[in-house]
Amino acid sequence: MKASMIVVLTGLLLIAGSAAFATDSPSAIEKTFDAPHDLKVTVKETGPYAEAADLQIICLFKHKPGGDTYQGSAKDTDEHLHGILSALRNRDEFVGELGETILFTPPNGSIPAKRFMVIGLGDEKDLSLDSLRVVGRIAAREAVRLQAKHVAWAPVIRDEGNNVLDVGETGRAFIEQMLSAYETEKRLQAQGLAPDFSIAGLVIEVGPTFFEGAAKQVGEGIESMAAKLAQRNAAPYSSAETQ
Repeated sequence: MKASMIVVLTGLLLIAGSAAFATDSPSAIEKTFDAPHDLKVTVKETGPYAEAADLQIICLFKHKPGGDTYQGSAKDTDEHLHGILSALRNRDEFVGELGETILFTPPNGSIPAKRFMVIGLGDEKDLSLDSLRVVGRIAAREAVRLQAKHVAWAPVIRDEGNNVLDVGETGRAFIEQMLSAYETEKRLQAQGLAPDFSIAGLVIEVGPTFFEGAAKQVGEGIESMAAKLAQRNAAPYSSAETQ
């Protein structure tokens, strides 16, 4: 009888423990902002290997012959992708010049993103907020070209061992120019100069240490750029009639 009671109690404790463990995984912390053209921009505590995006984008410095730095999410992402990033760089098949891009489909079962893009940052010594502005413009145009409705971006700069730029300022520089380039894409579409397509959402991925600062700066960047875009010249780009 005592043995039976012990078995029952043990089972109940295991069930209770399992339930507690299952509910002890809070959802990722995030903050969402409304941007022009009904674009939802979310700053989220997550890594580039975890977001179910149509297009996942990261940045990498120009390859160093002596070896590239992989820490944190940079290391985790390369491992999830079974070494694709390090292989491309070590073989000099992706150099990483500023604005250089490479696009591939992640191996089955590796990460949830459907497509993965790397945008080069150039030489690490030349890194500046202007580098991120270039990346922002490229990200917008590539997302439209590839018709990716759900896009995610992680700078991955800190995880390459570089702490020159503030993470929040990095996010702001990126989002301001991403929105600027996307505005141009939407105006081209409205004037019949490009196929119609809209990005539904953009996730900016950050680590927990930098979430608050990034959310604040990204929000301010969206507000500032929205005001500037409202003042843009609305005249058609072409004097010719479109088809």
